Amino acid sequence: MKRMFSAKKVQMLTLMLLCGTTAVMAQNSAGDYSAGTTALATVTEEIAKYVPVMVKLCYAIAGVVAIVGAISVYIAMNNEEQDVKKKIMMIVGACIFLIAAAQALPMFFGIGA
Repeated sequence: MKRMFSAKKVQMLTLMLLCGTTAVMAQNSAGDYSAGTTALATVTEEIAKYVPVMVKLCYAIAGVVAIVGAISVYIAMNNEEQDVKKKIMMIVGACIFLIAAAQALPMFFGIGA
């Protein structure tokens, strides 16, 4: 029966794990986290720039959903389908969700409206 791990593979794996953890400990033992906090602050500022665009995008998607849904309901009513009320409720719910998400998005990122 063939051995799954040879001695050479085990030695290489041990060496890789030792070197990897040593590098991590060397970075962590410095204790200076200013690079990480600076990077997080930069990312926060960049995300804050995109929030107004995303809010407008949510409103645009809600408008498209409303128009397409209205056409779908009109066609369903003309064909005398049974689930027209269900379609109306689903479309209204989707539009309300998109508008509520657009209103909550700035608050989620801590940006004043």
